[in-house]
Amino acid sequence: MKKRFFFTEQEENGFDLFRKNCISCHSDPLFTNDSFADNGLPLDSDYKDYGRVKITQNPKDSFNFRVPTLRNIEFTYPYMHDGRFKKLREVINFYTDGTVKRKTLAKELQKPIRLNENEKKDLIAFLLTLTDKEFLFNPKYSYPK
Repeated sequence: MKKRFFFTEQEENGFDLFRKNCISCHSDPLFTNDSFADNGLPLDSDYKDYGRVKITQNPKDSFNFRVPTLRNIEFTYPYMHDGRFKKLREVINFYTDGTVKRKTLAKELQKPIRLNENEKKDLIAFLLTLTDKEFLFNPKYSYPK
């Protein structure tokens, strides 16, 4: 018998926010669009990683990084291509308050994402539903000993 999954009210609210703000880049079933995009992350002064432009030599690829899957996001920290964020809250705060506006910024992020504190909590509650602990911790799928 297949398990049925139901969201709590908070997770449902978060799912609605996700569909409104995130799904264009993080589409199901893998919660990625398998593309590269500029998410507005400021340049890290240590790594000086300018993204895909180093490979393609195309200026339009400046600050473009692979759009990651959000599957099992609870266990895939640190977040962003350079691991600068340790918590999902930091990632959400970045997308609501910290994106750098530049020519290469993804069109989906041109308009600011506005979320209040409760909406941020709801979004995180939904994101945590994308973790499959039953799969992740099943010895049947673990590294062979």
